[in-house]
Amino acid sequence: MTPRRHRLFAFAAQLAKFGMVGLVGFAVDVTVFNLLRSTIFSPENLDSGPIWAKVVSTVLAILANWVGNRYWTFSKNRQSQTLREGLEFFFVSFIGMGIGLACLWVSHYVLGYTSVVADNISSNVVGLLLGAVFRFVLYRYWVFAPDRRTRVIAPATAPVSGPVPATTGSLRLATRPES
Repeated sequence: MTPRRHRLFAFAAQLAKFGMVGLVGFAVDVTVFNLLRSTIFSPENLDSGPIWAKVVSTVLAILANWVGNRYWTFSKNRQSQTLREGLEFFFVSFIGMGIGLACLWVSHYVLGYTSVVADNISSNVVGLLLGAVFRFVLYRYWVFAPDRRTRVIAPATAPVSGPVPATTGSLRLATRPES
């Protein structure tokens, strides 16, 4: 297999894993969103209920996605600094959540599409798709970038066996050529 083909296959496998982890997060998000939107965060009980339902459901989905992406999708590229990686992951995820919330807000409050179906399409289809593209790019090239993981660096030279030659302590200064 050529190196280019290998990289393409590795990318496709990583994208597939990201999608599978995303499906689990999607199931958590949609289930919790609809449960909360139809009960304690219904628009009849609280005008901003759909927004709060989406915030809670997305935070729970982000937690599920953190585990799946860290230990499966990007497991080979995890950083040794878990706290830093986690903060970066959640930062990117919350911006992705903002994308979904913006889609829901525009649909529900600006365009006036207030049905359960409209809220689901705007937040769980349009918002999720745009947010997923954003998150995958930033996870792959920033949070879990291969060049950011901690590597063990081998010594630059082989150890010397036998006596080590001594050096004099002299200092050579650069001289100007004489004219």
